[in-house]
Amino acid sequence: MRSFRTEIENPVVEKDIIELERKIRQFKGGEVDEEKFRSLRLARGVYGQRQQGVQMVRIKLPYGKVSSKQLLRICDVSDEYSRGRLHITTRQDIQIHYVDLERTPELWAELERDDVTLREACGNTVRNVTASETAGIDINEPFDVSPYAHAVFQYFLRNPIGQEMGRKFKVSFSASDADTGLSYMHDLGFIAKTKNGERGFKVMLAGGLGSQPRHADELYSFLPTDKIIPLMEGVIRIFDRHGERKSRAKARLKFLLKDIGLEGFKTLLEEEQLAIPHKTYPIDFENYPKPIVAEVKVPEVQITDEDSFNRWKSTNLVPQKQQGFVAIGIKVLLGDFYTDKARELANLVQEYAAGEIRLSLRQNILIPYVKEELVPFFYTELEKLGFVESGYNKALDITACPGTDTCNLGIASSTGIAVELERIIKAEYPQYISNPDVVIKISGCMNACGQHNMANIGFQGMSIRTKDKLVAPALQVLLGGGNFGNGKARFADKVIKIPSKRGPQALRLILDDFNANGKGASFADYYWEKGEHYFYDFLKPLAEIENLTAEDFIDWGTEEKYKKEIGIGECAGVIVDLVATLFFESQEKIDNAQEALNEGKWAASIYYSYQSIVNSAKALLTSEKVKVNTHAGIIRDFDKLYVETGKVAFSGSFENLALQLNKNEPSEAFATRFLEDAKQVLQQLEAYRKLELEHV
Repeated sequence: MRSFRTEIENPVVEKDIIELERKIRQFKGGEVDEEKFRSLRLARGVYGQRQQGVQMVRIKLPYGKVSSKQLLRICDVSDEYSRGRLHITTRQDIQIHYVDLERTPELWAELERDDVTLREACGNTVRNVTASETAGIDINEPFDVSPYAHAVFQYFLRNPIGQEMGRKFKVSFSASDADTGLSYMHDLGFIAKTKNGERGFKVMLAGGLGSQPRHADELYSFLPTDKIIPLMEGVIRIFDRHGERKSRAKARLKFLLKDIGLEGFKTLLEEEQLAIPHKTYPIDFENYPKPIVAEVKVPEVQITDEDSFNRWKSTNLVPQKQQGFVAIGIKVLLGDFYTDKARELANLVQEYAAGEIRLSLRQNILIPYVKEELVPFFYTELEKLGFVESGYNKALDITACPGTDTCNLGIASSTGIAVELERIIKAEYPQYISNPDVVIKISGCMNACGQHNMANIGFQGMSIRTKDKLVAPALQVLLGGGNFGNGKARFADKVIKIPSKRGPQALRLILDDFNANGKGASFADYYWEKGEHYFYDFLKPLAEIENLTAEDFIDWGTEEKYKKEIGIGECAGVIVDLVATLFFESQEKIDNAQEALNEGKWAASIYYSYQSIVNSAKALLTSEKVKVNTHAGIIRDFDKLYVETGKVAFSGSFENLALQLNKNEPSEAFATRFLEDAKQVLQQLEAYRKLELEHV
């Protein structure tokens, strides 16, 4: 494998890439355990794929903003290391598939040449910070949230407090009360507000999707902008210490809130304030880069199909608050497009717009800063690329995760059924091409990457078993979800499970009934007025499984008989509980703490020392097969089993030693002292373990 020491200008990035390269060599040589290696590569955006021997690489694109130069770089990387297909995710990332593991450091180095990162795109980290794709141009926004989303991205990237949490942490910014950033389903959601001329955010806490969706709590009705980063640091520190680590199903922030309540969480936040290095963190929004719009002569074009052009304009143009400009929405089927078209798109927006695109939460593309007089020209150019399908952000615009195409966790096809449902809407329900009030989303499993349980009409991939023990692909039909703005929403009800091949008929029955009985109401209001049992009754015949045909045992998009195959899920970034490995990790944390101390980063050094102390205690508890579900539990149980019994001698309790973390302000003196404590703990506990093994 090649070295990148002379190719990366940023020494921090260079170190990251070299570390990944080194760990791959160690893993291939049998020196690093597979589970330990998984944790490291996930935090570098390298994700296992359903197909053996290849990886999915997730490219982290904060709030979906991509410059033309960056898009061209991503295209180069995809062509060189993948298959030329780009997949837009519901978190505004781009994924490429079928990548050789050994080439990922080289791939990463190529991306960094244009300031594109893989870091923390997966794993138990702060994931990509998302935002309304209309941020900065939204006619209803009180201010542009982009500088604040960018500041959060920069502050928490590589920040030690968010590297090894129990599970992932998701953040969003909404440009206006329409809440198009979906604050209510995030660990932290920020909705732009102003109060007496001051900028701030409504803050939503501990939302989530998955098998048990939870609506976020309102933490603040208004929080000044200089407080959002200190707040988020406090929230992450609490989640890191008190959040579940062992049971993946309970390891999100929403479960911690369920256990301790909002007031209990606020108490922990208050107790953490002393340790947070910045009491305020002003964000310089005035110097955030301003768009530079190309000055060009308007080319003359001939529109050959005026009806199609007018229909496209009615659904795919987004008004901007900047006079004389509109944004153009591109409906990207299933979020998949290819590098040949992406390159032409990058060049088009560079030459005729502001040199950037936005990736949306619905897996689409938005081109901002298009001069109104250039709209006919853009239409003709996008038509050449196949990018003028009507229905941007409308009912026809179905969101779907990759499902069984590439994902380890996929149970049934989501992309295949999505293609069929879009075909049916176009052919049989053309009025829905321009309907913004019916949102359809599909996920291949309960983890809700396709966000099915927040949709008006949602489908979740499942399986069904007949009396003869035959297994067929199935869909859970969910109805009634909706986003009502300003942090308020409803999650969809699970109405009925049906064989997957009957999904189209279910959609027909639902839309036909809505057309007949909706009476002008929104779909969400229509559903909640009728109630779950009403829909169950008329969908029930589709759930009958005694009359399945051979076709029902073949999933969408394939000709082979269905077989339920679920791999190992990697969303949680599994952590290995081998004692020797844990002690090794403790030493790595000490090395990181020393490096941060040398660089004058007191808060980072303190947190690394804390992680080492807790990790060392975890090692001994693991050797005794004691549950190590949370940091708080590790600290408590170590006192009980080792300190109070006299097995390990400390002057005072282990809790007092470890939780110096939040009892002291970050300073050089405390960082130095705490690092020495961490070294002593590791030395003492390793010695205890050695003696223990000698007497076995």
